[in-house]
Amino acid sequence: MTIAAKYENGVFKPLEKVQIEEGVIVEIYVPQAEKAKPRSIRDTGFAGMWADRDDITDGVSYVNRLRDNPRS
Repeated sequence: MTIAAKYENGVFKPLEKVQIEEGVIVEIYVPQAEKAKPRSIRDTGFAGMWADRDDITDGVSYVNRLRDNPRS
C-alpha cells in the first residue's frame, strides 16, 4: 500500500483517509532528491586537472602514446 503524506512539525500526515488501525507501526520510504547534473565538463572539476603535467600536451597524443607503448 502506498500512502501520500505531508511532513509537518515532526509528524507525517496522510493526504487522504487511510484504513489502518490506530497504533499500527508502518515503514516510511522517502526518495532521495536527484543531484543536479553538471551542465558542462568544466563544472565537474575534471577539466584542467592535468594542466601542470609536462608529459600531457593534449589528450589525444597522450592516449596514442600509451597505446603505442603499453606498460607490461
